[in-house]
Amino acid sequence: MARLDASELAQRLGRQAEAVCRHYLSNGRRQGNYWQVGDVRNTAGRSMFVRLHDNARGIAGKWQDSATGEYGDLLDVIRDSLGLIDFADVADEARRFLSLPHPEPEPQSRQSRTPPAPSGPSEAARRLWRITQPLVGSLAETYLRGRRITDLRGTADLRFHPNCYWRPEGDGPTETWPAMIAAVTDLDGRITGAHRTWLMRDGSGKAPVDPPRKAMGDLLGHAVRFGNAQDVMAAGEGIETILSLRQALPVMPMVSALSAGHLAAILFPPHLRRLYIVRDDDPAGDGARDSLVDRAIEAGIDAVTLSPMLGDFNDDLASFGPAAFQAQIRVQIAPEDVGRFMALTP
Repeated sequence: MARLDASELAQRLGRQAEAVCRHYLSNGRRQGNYWQVGDVRNTAGRSMFVRLHDNARGIAGKWQDSATGEYGDLLDVIRDSLGLIDFADVADEARRFLSLPHPEPEPQSRQSRTPPAPSGPSEAARRLWRITQPLVGSLAETYLRGRRITDLRGTADLRFHPNCYWRPEGDGPTETWPAMIAAVTDLDGRITGAHRTWLMRDGSGKAPVDPPRKAMGDLLGHAVRFGNAQDVMAAGEGIETILSLRQALPVMPMVSALSAGHLAAILFPPHLRRLYIVRDDDPAGDGARDSLVDRAIEAGIDAVTLSPMLGDFNDDLASFGPAAFQAQIRVQIAPEDVGRFMALTP
C-alpha cells in the first residue's frame, strides 16, 4: 500500500468504520448508525459513540465520549486501544489493517434517515407500548403530581401500565408493579424503544425495586419527545426533569434522552437553530453538556445551557414552588423566547 498521510488514513479507516470498531473496540456493539462502547481504550460501557456513516452532522469515524468530553477519529481509536505512543506505529497499524480484506459497508445517503431493521428489543418496546393505558387518570399521573408536575400538555408519549414486569439484574423472582411507560422515538416519530418507571401501588413514589427505571430498545440518538421541535428545542436527561421545565415553558418542544450518555448523542432536528441544554448538577451532566455544546456549535446551532440551583430542575420546582421556579428560568432563556414559550402565570 502506498504511503498515506494522517488525513488520508483517517478517511480510509472511516470508509471501514464498522470493521475498525469491531476489531479495535470489540467490547462495544452497534446501536443504529453508531458504535457504542465505554471509552476509546475499549472498556465495556456505553458513554462513547462512533459515527459509522457520513451524514449531514458529521463524517464516519468521528467519535465522542460523553463521560470525559474526549473526541477524535479512528486513528485515535487505534492508538489508544493498543496503547501505542509514536504516530509512526499508529500509521503502520492502520496500514496493516487497511491491507486486510473487509466487507464494504452498505452505502447510505447523507440525507437518508432510513430506520434500521427491526430488532428484538425495539419490537418488544413497541409491543409494550401497544398494551399501555392513558396517562391522565392513572397512578402515573398521581406520581407526577406528587413531584409538582401538574401541566401535562403535550405528553402523548407517556402512558401507564398497571402490571409491568420487573426483572432483577441478577438472580431473583420477577415482580409486577404499576409503571409509567415512555415511548422513545426517532426524528420521524417511529418508536425505537421504551422507558419504564416502576411505581408504588398508590402512585406515591417509585417502587421499592433496584433499579426502579429501565430502558429497552434502540436508544442512541433518540429520545422521549414532548412537542414537535422546529427551530427551538430543549434537551435534558430525566423525564421528570424535562416535565418540570415544561411547567415554566409549557409549549416549548423538549426531549428527554434518559441518561447523560444518550443526551450527548441526541440527533438534531433538521431545522433546529437554538438548543437549550438542560443540565443536571453532577459530573456526568457537565460532560454531556460539554459534548452536546461542541456538537451543536459544529452544526451551526446556538447552544444555551439551563442550570438548576439544586440537583436538577425537579428538585428546584419541588423546593421553591412554581412562581420562583418560573422566575429562575426566565432569566436563563433568550428574551424572544420568553413571550413565545413561557406560561403567563406559574
